[in-house]
Amino acid sequence: MAARLFSVASLTALARWAPALVFMARWLVICTLLSVGVGSASALFLVALDWATHWRESNPWIVALLPLGGFLIGLMYHYWGRSVEGGNNLLLETIHRPRSPIPFRMAPLILIGTVGTHLFGGSAGREGTALQLGGAIADRLTPVFRLRPRDRRLLLIAGISAGFGSVFGTPLAGAIFGLEVFLVGRLSYEALFPAFAAAIGADYVTRWWQVGHTHYHIPAVPDLTPAYALYAALAGLAFGATALLFGTLTHGIGRVFKARLAFAPLRPLVGGLLVAGAVWALGSTRYIGLGVPVIVESFEQPLSPLDFILKILFTALTLGAGFKGGEVTPLFFIGATLGSALSAWLPLPTALLAGMGFVAVFAGAANTPLACILMALELFGAACGPYVAIACVVAYLCTGHRGIYGAQVIGQAKQLRWGRQQGQRLTDLTRPKP
Repeated sequence: MAARLFSVASLTALARWAPALVFMARWLVICTLLSVGVGSASALFLVALDWATHWRESNPWIVALLPLGGFLIGLMYHYWGRSVEGGNNLLLETIHRPRSPIPFRMAPLILIGTVGTHLFGGSAGREGTALQLGGAIADRLTPVFRLRPRDRRLLLIAGISAGFGSVFGTPLAGAIFGLEVFLVGRLSYEALFPAFAAAIGADYVTRWWQVGHTHYHIPAVPDLTPAYALYAALAGLAFGATALLFGTLTHGIGRVFKARLAFAPLRPLVGGLLVAGAVWALGSTRYIGLGVPVIVESFEQPLSPLDFILKILFTALTLGAGFKGGEVTPLFFIGATLGSALSAWLPLPTALLAGMGFVAVFAGAANTPLACILMALELFGAACGPYVAIACVVAYLCTGHRGIYGAQVIGQAKQLRWGRQQGQRLTDLTRPKP
């Protein structure tokens, strides 16, 4: 009798668990394939980017060809890439309204365009490329597994998570970024398992290819006191204002170029002339490319405020003119150098302020505070957590309903008085009134 009751109980429990087990097994297979593809693509991209950076720094004369490089990138997208010009915003729009498949050409075009931007001397990042590689590769699995629109949405979130996590070596932040980025103020919990499985798997594959990531170190973190919490909040205000300035300037420059130059390939040509001219005038390549050496330097000593100001200008001009690449690594540069400069006024360790700025400016610009807090824990260690959390949350609130991704939809308003804006895209709120 007892055995029969145990058997019935086991079958009942199995029946309850079966849907979850089937869901996890199915998505584990999908995310394994996705991880191999995206992790390998990220490894190839990072190796190519490293080569382009070293070649440019060894041959600085190539910056004089930045206008020509921009024109070629513009021609490439004008004739073959119009359907994928939306880039990251196209991915976010597809998550909100899954319709036509994302063209696979997005992957090779963004890879070539970003490496070309860095080779010739533009100031751009790598996150945009990673997300688009992840999204384009992920959508190839939609017909293979005959995914319905709601499952395709999960797949694209997993692809974004895999791309972000593998290119920065931060799989936990990558997973949360994929869940957080498309809806301001809300997380998409139904995609929790696919996002984490893809991000962790893709990061493992990238490391398996023996592609490393830059390490940053915060040697000392003081115990949090009310006074130090206030200083962290003040720094967060500065980081949020800087994120807002960066997004406003980049979008504004983009609108000016589009209004003045109807033929799209001419925009990066003119922008390249301006950037190359600025490099020549300064006599330095400090503010082009990723700027990783300067980021590392910001953790070691206080830097001049000119560093973050000039990086904002170089990056806004590069991306606003139509060059390809991401915004995130330049935002790391801007935030870290700003934090380093703030150590002259705020009584917090230079490395700690640099680390806070590293993630907080990005949190404000991308509206992804949770992902940025996790990124700091993965990169710098858990000790900085309270300071980073304060800076990221304050920066996130300070930027309001603005950001670098216009296709983000407001899932939950940042303040109750902005409740009427829920459900709207950031682009609709920031578009200039006629």
